[in-house]
Amino acid sequence: MPLTIRSVTPADYEQWLPLWEGYNAFYQRVGPSAVPRKVTELTWQRFFDGYEPMHALVAEADGKLVGLVHYLFHRNTTMIGPVCYLQDLFTAPETRGKSVGKALIEGVYERAKEAGSPRVYWHTHETNATAMRLYDHVATHSGFVVYRNDL
Repeated sequence: MPLTIRSVTPADYEQWLPLWEGYNAFYQRVGPSAVPRKVTELTWQRFFDGYEPMHALVAEADGKLVGLVHYLFHRNTTMIGPVCYLQDLFTAPETRGKSVGKALIEGVYERAKEAGSPRVYWHTHETNATAMRLYDHVATHSGFVVYRNDL
C-alpha cells in the first residue's frame, strides 16, 4: 500500500474527524464521556496556530486518510532540547497490520529530530497489547508508571 505521511491541512478535516472519533471510541470516550465538540474544534484549530506546540500528521493512501498522530513539544528539567510527547495515534481498522502506525511514529521521530528534540515518548493503556507489540519494536519501555488526578 503506497503511503504518504504528511502534516495535516485544513482541507483534511472531513477525513480527520472520523479517525479522531474512532480513536476516542477506542478509549470509550463516547456518550456521556465523549470529548466535547468544543474541545475537538479547539484541538483542530491548534494544529494550525503557530503559537501552539501541538502538531498533527496524517497517513494517506490512495487519496484517503488512514491514520493520524498528534504530538507536542514541551520543556524538560533534565534536557536542553524540547521533549516530544506523542499524544494520540490511530489507524483505520482496515489498515491495521500494514505498518501505518509505524510510519506515523517514524514521522514524529523525523519532526522531533528537526526540532532538536532528544526524546519522543508516549503512554498507552496496559490493555492495548496490539499497540504494545508495535511499540516494543520502535521504542524502549521506560518502566515508568503513570499516575494522575483529575481536578
